[in-house]
Amino acid sequence: MERNPKTRSSLLLFSLCNLLSLVQIQGRKQGDALDSLYKAKSAKSGIDMSLFPASDDHEMLSSRIYHQEGLRKKDWIKMLPGQPLVKFDHYGGYVTVDESAGRAFYYYFAEAERNKDSMPLLLWLNGGPGCSSLAYGAMQELGPFRVYSDGKTLYKNKFAWNIAANVLFLESPAGVGFSYSNTTSDYQKNGDSKTAADNYVFLLNWLERFPEYKSRDFYISGESYAGHYVPQLAHTILTYNKKANMTLINLKGIIIGNAVINDETDQRGMYDYFATHALISDETGDAIQKYCDFSPNATSQVSQCNSALQDMANNVYSLDIYNIYAPLCFSSNVTSQPKKTNIMDLDPCGDNYVYAYMNREDVQEALHANVTKLDHDWSGCSSVIRTWGDSPYTVLPLLQEFMSNGLRVWVFSGDTDGRVPVTSTRRSLSKMSLPTKSPWRPWFLGGEVGGYVQVYKGDLTFATVRGAGHQVPGYQPKRALSLISHFLAGSPLPSK
Repeated sequence: MERNPKTRSSLLLFSLCNLLSLVQIQGRKQGDALDSLYKAKSAKSGIDMSLFPASDDHEMLSSRIYHQEGLRKKDWIKMLPGQPLVKFDHYGGYVTVDESAGRAFYYYFAEAERNKDSMPLLLWLNGGPGCSSLAYGAMQELGPFRVYSDGKTLYKNKFAWNIAANVLFLESPAGVGFSYSNTTSDYQKNGDSKTAADNYVFLLNWLERFPEYKSRDFYISGESYAGHYVPQLAHTILTYNKKANMTLINLKGIIIGNAVINDETDQRGMYDYFATHALISDETGDAIQKYCDFSPNATSQVSQCNSALQDMANNVYSLDIYNIYAPLCFSSNVTSQPKKTNIMDLDPCGDNYVYAYMNREDVQEALHANVTKLDHDWSGCSSVIRTWGDSPYTVLPLLQEFMSNGLRVWVFSGDTDGRVPVTSTRRSLSKMSLPTKSPWRPWFLGGEVGGYVQVYKGDLTFATVRGAGHQVPGYQPKRALSLISHFLAGSPLPSK
């Protein structure tokens, strides 16, 4: 999630955010912006199943497909500063999504290490709203490289997801990372619907630049507030495939992790997690569940609720609730020499290393980034997006839509995340009232339990990843690679 953007909200969520702003959060986290979002988020009675209802919308979006000839060659990255040798091609550059507004999105693309011509295409989106898929997904989670503590050199991620797919990372919307607009008001007019439309236009243009992927099996993945981004983009793709009566984008499925999908149960489940993991007392947990109104139409809270929330904040203040067992970062500085690394042990100060690396002029030149010389530093979560418009309280109807259209739908949870924890996701999925196809069981990797999995009729799979926090591929890269490999293959997670 993220830190700056604000939207509309119920009084409970307003109170919650004020308290959570006291809680943590050591350094900038992807989830901080979600708290800011809830600070002003208004209640909404439901989700519009047609994000683009006008009959001429497809023509409007089609008019935003621009000339792409020669741009792919310019986007090819010869070598990043401090990069180890690799056996795959990677690209970075800008795709214009609205020429008249001067709005362009930055992408980074790592082709598969082997068999790239037969591997699927996988898009990764980080959440926020307002956080960068380059900062988190590419450089701290599932991308091919990680940044050393010196902020100058890179090392290989041996569990990168481009082992299993051709992986595309997108910084969206405008104002996130290197993505920009020449129309300043664009930074004040962001919201879910506009982001979905722009992401769709990005894909149409990117596929013109990389035409060999037009017919390739396509999957969308993401985490946190991308629990909105991913389903809404998938819905947009389905909508226009049907309007055009042809497959414009060959979408096969979605997978979302520790995802915001239903506000009421997501919030209630967070307090369940605090109580059942000994972070707050039974009395505080019971009081929150009894006295706080989590419904989207809540307009006021009783004093017992506010008192319990304050007690909660006092108790979790010193933790990183995005991984309740993780160490904290106590230094904002990079080191003169790279620290020894272990890909299985995520450095809590990784945000600082990535920030230093991405703001180097030689790095930006190699990435073909910051070509307009932005008036602000690149950052993991946007400092220029300060408002957020539409944000439906639930996206569960979209998951139902995908299942009815035969898309593969997986939802996963790192089980040490306290911000959008496994208890939230279980509560949210229970609202769908899906019958069980395959009951809850452990899944395995290397002779150990990798997590637990349950499959529902309609082929929605819910899986946990043992020992992983909010950024699952960062904390448990080996298990995350197994998870995505089985998802892409359409095969069950190993039962022994």
